[in-house]
Amino acid sequence: MPTYAIWTIGCQMNKADSARLATALEARGYRPAPALEQADVVVLNTCVVRESAERRVIGRLNSLKGLKRRRPQVLIGVMGCFVGGDRPALARRFPHVSAFFTVEELADFMALVPDGGANASVHALQHPTWPSRPGWPAVTAYVPIIYGCNNFCSYCIVPYRRGRERSRPVDEIVCEVESLVVQGVREVTLLGQNVDSYGRDLPDRPDLADLLTRLQPIAGLWRIRFLTSHPKDMSDKLIETVATLPKVCQAINLPVQAGDDAILQAMRRGYTVTQYRDLVARMRARLPHLALTTDVVVGFPGETAAQFQHTCDLLTELRFDQVHVAAYSPRPGTLAARLPDDVSPAEKERRRQAVEELQTRIAQEINATYLGRPVEVLVDGQHQGQWRGRTRTDKIVFFADKANWSGRLAQVTIEHAGPWSLRGRLVDETTPLP
Repeated sequence: MPTYAIWTIGCQMNKADSARLATALEARGYRPAPALEQADVVVLNTCVVRESAERRVIGRLNSLKGLKRRRPQVLIGVMGCFVGGDRPALARRFPHVSAFFTVEELADFMALVPDGGANASVHALQHPTWPSRPGWPAVTAYVPIIYGCNNFCSYCIVPYRRGRERSRPVDEIVCEVESLVVQGVREVTLLGQNVDSYGRDLPDRPDLADLLTRLQPIAGLWRIRFLTSHPKDMSDKLIETVATLPKVCQAINLPVQAGDDAILQAMRRGYTVTQYRDLVARMRARLPHLALTTDVVVGFPGETAAQFQHTCDLLTELRFDQVHVAAYSPRPGTLAARLPDDVSPAEKERRRQAVEELQTRIAQEINATYLGRPVEVLVDGQHQGQWRGRTRTDKIVFFADKANWSGRLAQVTIEHAGPWSLRGRLVDETTPLP
């Protein structure tokens, strides 16, 4: 059988897109290669959100030149955020690449792939779901519901590379989730650059709350998550829906990016610190078990030491369960790239480490509140001889037991709490939600 290899970096959306590509290739009769260099079809699913990621992509692309010389028949494809803008220029720069494409152009790429002994249906190519093969992690799955972004934050390259927002129809998403559940998936995470914008471009204008309501009755589906949200688009209707539907987990990622109004305005985020603080208060009042995570960018052009301290003060005040922090990286073509990158690399790194140290302390204190408590864990695999899973609040939990717990819900009493994970003692198997 011919083989394939998919190299993926970046966000959960890329992971979901790679899974859809794998489905299409396996439907065509391909199997995973033991190593990228041995594959007949090689696809790089790329990210350029930060300069370091783009350097990795270019390095990997250049390394494939030798593979193409040794094996001219190998088909090399590139998808993800590296693809965008001037594709002819990309083709001239990387002539060994057979195709640059988006996940929505998957059928066009598959037309270049030689038949591997199995005939894929048109539907499988246009609407691939999750590969059903031994060894694939089929307990949880990512499901993209909206592609692109309309926000054009001044530092972000995504709208330029992924385009404007395009929502998938509700019925199509429901059908995909039902298919995933049949294959053994018990938890789905709905994905979008801004999931709160879902449905605005569809004829009947359904929103994310409507979609969650449609997914709730699916038998065999135990949990539903979604990310990423945008503070200016998080509605009271959505908050109420999360509070009402038992399958929807009270774990939400709500990027704040900065704790200073002047920096937020320069970032074109569309809200103030006060508005963000008030939104968090409304969410926590209605969602008593909410685990809230956020994203922060440090060292944005013009950010002073005092403005950075405002961010630290906000993180201390709001006490997030997790903070994803990154140092600002200029992205050519964005509005912020026109501004002087006047915070030194050393100072950016110092600020990044300061946020990480602050958040480690806060996360440790939050997780310590789980000690002695029983929690529901959806087990998704093993790690170093222990079972691993996540709580409904997205806490990683480890426990030991000789039985096979993969894909099952377990009650675990927490006996050790670290800042990034919990460890406990198995109590019993739980009863899935109806």
